[in-house]
Amino acid sequence: MRKGQQELMGKYLDVFMNWLFGYQMSDGVILAVGTIANVLVVALPVLLAVAMIVWVDRKVWAAIQLRKGPNVVGPFGLMQSFADGLKVFLKETIIPAGANKFLFLLAPGLSLIFGLVGWAVIPFGEGMVISDLNVGILYLFAVSSLAVYGIIIAGWASNSRYAFLGAMRSAAQMVSYEVSIGLVLVTVLLCVGSLNLTDVVMAQRGISLGLFNGYFFTGLMPMFFIFFISALAETNRTPFDLPEAEEEIVAGFQIEYSSMSMALFYLGEYANIILMCGMMSILFFGGWLPIVDWKPLYAIPGVIWLFGKMFFFFFCFAWIKASVPRYRYDQLMRLGWKVFLPVSLIWVVLTSSYLVFFGKFSA
Repeated sequence: MRKGQQELMGKYLDVFMNWLFGYQMSDGVILAVGTIANVLVVALPVLLAVAMIVWVDRKVWAAIQLRKGPNVVGPFGLMQSFADGLKVFLKETIIPAGANKFLFLLAPGLSLIFGLVGWAVIPFGEGMVISDLNVGILYLFAVSSLAVYGIIIAGWASNSRYAFLGAMRSAAQMVSYEVSIGLVLVTVLLCVGSLNLTDVVMAQRGISLGLFNGYFFTGLMPMFFIFFISALAETNRTPFDLPEAEEEIVAGFQIEYSSMSMALFYLGEYANIILMCGMMSILFFGGWLPIVDWKPLYAIPGVIWLFGKMFFFFFCFAWIKASVPRYRYDQLMRLGWKVFLPVSLIWVVLTSSYLVFFGKFSA
């Protein structure tokens, strides 16, 4: 939300504090409290959504394998994630004797923080964003790239060969696919002419056949598929979960972690997955806009449309996890460097050539 919205929320809190305790807050405190309140309004629902999508992930996996999945704790097993979190929270944190204690405990926290800070620029509707940056796409690209640092630090600080090998795999994998993700973002930037995510969404209104909101039937669809597969690799999801391949390196970079420190890695991983689902919805499928550019559909709140699209993409993530075998490491690298990189580079050239030739390029 913009500075004015932060001040407004802070003033509401100031009125409440004045009524309850007779305490008058200064302007600086009002702005700070309003900013913290805005952050919590986004961060807490994201953490709650992580708990819910873990349940969805397990349910989809179970359904594909003809099992029931979580069905004991709460109605339909909805409280299973909270029960697992409580169980993990009550366990002892064991630190290996040869580990660097400070970095060992810092790494899971970094992994979660980098998974949450990206939500600062995600617009849930027109004006419904914590920080409406003019370089929102660049910010998201930078934040998604930082996630690897928590994994690298965990692998090094654990003082374990398996953990270090998993961290090196993760670093190489994420660097390989960030290149193609960056080129995909360039194609979107060329078509929109802005790095602001709100502008990206509004540019997609009625752009497909004059009927659909989003790049459904346009030349950017191949870029969406490259982005989707690269997002799987970026978040270490099947079939690209080589950094934690159980058959080869036990649990990879997580091998020495236990209790809440291990849970923070999972929270960070799923927060990154939801962030990638949000990026796909905003960059290619119209964000909070309805799928069809038809006036009655705009009566449905934009947040519902955005969450619906994100849920669909996460369902695809879960479906792939349950049905696609893991790639070999050489296949993973070949796909990133010999297929995605040349195709995305060629597509950038074709997109810019088309825009210049037809006079649609906006500098």
